[in-house]
Amino acid sequence: MTEHPTSHEGRQPLAARSQERTRPRQEASATAVPQPSVPSAHTPAPASAQASVPSASPPPDPVGAARREGDRLRFVGAATRRIARGIDLDEIVLGLCRATVPTFSDAILVYLRDPLPVGDERPISPFVLRLRRTDRLRLTDEDGESTGTVGTAAVGMQLPESESGRVPVLDPQTDVMPAAQLCEVASGGALSEVLRGVRPVFGDSAAARAALPELLGDEMTVPGGRRAILAPLRGRRRVIGAAVFLRRPDRPAFEPNDLLVAAQLATHTALGIDKAVLYGREAYIADELQRTMLPEGLPQPTGVRLASRYLPAAETARVGGDWYDAIPLPGSRVALVVGDVMGHSMTSAAIMGQLRTTAQTLAGLDLPPQEVLHHLDEQAQRLGTDRMATCLYAVYDPVSHRITIANAGHPPPILLHLGGRAEVLRVPPGAPIGVGGVDFEAVELDAPAGATLLLYTDGLVESRLRDVWTGIEQLRERLAATAQLTGPDHSPPLEALCDDVLDVLGPGDRDDDIALLAARFDGIAPSDVAYWFLEPEDAAPGRARRLARRALSRWGLEELSDSVELLISEVVTNAVRYAERPVTLRLLRTDVLRCEVGDDSPQLPRQRRARDTDEGGRGLFLVNRLARRWGATRLSTGKVVWFEISTRP
Repeated sequence: MTEHPTSHEGRQPLAARSQERTRPRQEASATAVPQPSVPSAHTPAPASAQASVPSASPPPDPVGAARREGDRLRFVGAATRRIARGIDLDEIVLGLCRATVPTFSDAILVYLRDPLPVGDERPISPFVLRLRRTDRLRLTDEDGESTGTVGTAAVGMQLPESESGRVPVLDPQTDVMPAAQLCEVASGGALSEVLRGVRPVFGDSAAARAALPELLGDEMTVPGGRRAILAPLRGRRRVIGAAVFLRRPDRPAFEPNDLLVAAQLATHTALGIDKAVLYGREAYIADELQRTMLPEGLPQPTGVRLASRYLPAAETARVGGDWYDAIPLPGSRVALVVGDVMGHSMTSAAIMGQLRTTAQTLAGLDLPPQEVLHHLDEQAQRLGTDRMATCLYAVYDPVSHRITIANAGHPPPILLHLGGRAEVLRVPPGAPIGVGGVDFEAVELDAPAGATLLLYTDGLVESRLRDVWTGIEQLRERLAATAQLTGPDHSPPLEALCDDVLDVLGPGDRDDDIALLAARFDGIAPSDVAYWFLEPEDAAPGRARRLARRALSRWGLEELSDSVELLISEVVTNAVRYAERPVTLRLLRTDVLRCEVGDDSPQLPRQRRARDTDEGGRGLFLVNRLARRWGATRLSTGKVVWFEISTRP
């Protein structure tokens, strides 16, 4: 007898161990469920087998399954790309609907939280969902009449055309299905639990059967079986809505893998909506910032009409450094300002706001234009070493029909004359604000009545397609051509002129934001101006009353004599009290009567309430009660106190 070798520790023989290793395989094969044999093409199946299994299921088709999975992956890729193209809320929701109907579902309902929380904001209670959009298919005949709805096949299948000539048409109406417009999600309810679970569920599941009526309402009938999917829309931090995908009963039901497709679509849509809401908030903040940095409205100074335009660089860069301003000055003058800070960011807008505020303060001191630019240059250097800006500052005097202009590296203005001739004004270019150590020059030019001065930033004349001087020449030609349309004796309407100027920009020809300020010079005729010097003596108020009475009589405004003489007497009395040099008195007749009294004292008058025992202190009280408007402005040589009285009863 042959003995099997053993180990020193008394292990079993090698043959026995090999038998034990093969025993589990034999036991597994004995307990396995027998598979039906598939007859080969060469061996006929027994007759008994054919009789016993008359309707055997066809063998699985691995090629068809792989093709369906490939179609599903391609659909997910195309759908997510379409959803991602949207930049605002409506575009993203529309992308979801158009991507899924008809390829994935026959109808879709999208509910979003109302209101949508922004970023880390705490959601407002209660949790309310509002129907944002519904899309479905309907069949139309050859005449376009609706003949019912149609479903779609599974992913990757073509939408069939009806034998009767009916074709499927996407119907994006919101009232095609009797779904509830609003849904208040009850805490702890079935819908709340599904939304909290985040994962999409079939409509025939226990959770969805209870949640869908709460979401869609009792009037909405959901197809039975796996022909509905409820997919929560969860953003970065919280659930922001839900999407319901539906298929018609006469179409194939959803497959288990379609839950993964719905999850992908819901995730991309929710994240896109989150970003769109954040972008909308940022765009709103940018718009508000830019709006507060620019004038809410232009003043209506005497002798000049104004119009303006502002265009941001692009929808994605709503803030910039361009600004314009019109500041009324003493003597019925007006300061016209346009500037451009480098960059298109919040920083540029903030610097622009500081420079604009500084320019307004300096204008209130009635400094010459070159001095204003000098102080702006110092302010820019205090803000930082790289704070660069260009600026053009002009002061128009409607009485003398003159304009004084100083430039700090800005494109030159264009003057459009009444006859239609447009010229680029020759002003010293100067260095940009922020360079430091540079002197600015000012030039004084004629501003004839009926002429139009156009101030603009470089975004109007410079782009990647043309240099700045080519753009300036094109703008000059465009102004001249526009003026020719209205004839030599009429100036083009100011608002229409601004719109026409912006049309000089071609499609895609704008790389920078644009600020535009147009001023139409009407001036004040010499016959409507009366000007006198009064010595600072006790007889000055009486002489001022007599001079004003004669001027009003010459203008046919005798009915205003009593009020005007009283107010002039009070203002001149205050000026004579503190003045050391001659006092100036000027009357201007336009749509209102304006009186200006100037002296060399820098102290501004302040209205106060006089006590019963006081002998004075009631002059400004009378001015405030009788005048339409009044004010006081400090000048470099003193101050001017002015008031206006309406010439119409």
